[in-house]
Amino acid sequence: MRIAIGVGCKQGCASEAIIAVVRRALSSAQRSDAVALFTHQDKQGEAGLIEAARRLALPLVFLDRAALREAAPRAVTYSAKVMAMFGLPSIAETAALAGAGPGSILLVPRISDAGASCAIAGTNER
Repeated sequence: MRIAIGVGCKQGCASEAIIAVVRRALSSAQRSDAVALFTHQDKQGEAGLIEAARRLALPLVFLDRAALREAAPRAVTYSAKVMAMFGLPSIAETAALAGAGPGSILLVPRISDAGASCAIAGTNER
């Protein structure tokens, strides 16, 4: 099974907060075989996110709005703030779903702490 980690964060979020929420989500999923971290293209300048990916030794993939919008109907969490800012119900969930592929499902719905959010999605495709 291919799994993808979707990550969202507030501007200026510390890498430690992102790493902690990713590890918590992986523990909940009882998985350690993620292919990459996925997030919104607007997060390209987030130093904490870039540092977290480096420290987790995972590639960081920035997805465009179209890919995230395509995955949005499969998200289960809704944030009014994220909807107002990005037109998406959840950055973490849509990024995980888009990163895992069209047939993916959420394995861990969005969890958030200290300005960071994470979700995990998977598919049986390799």
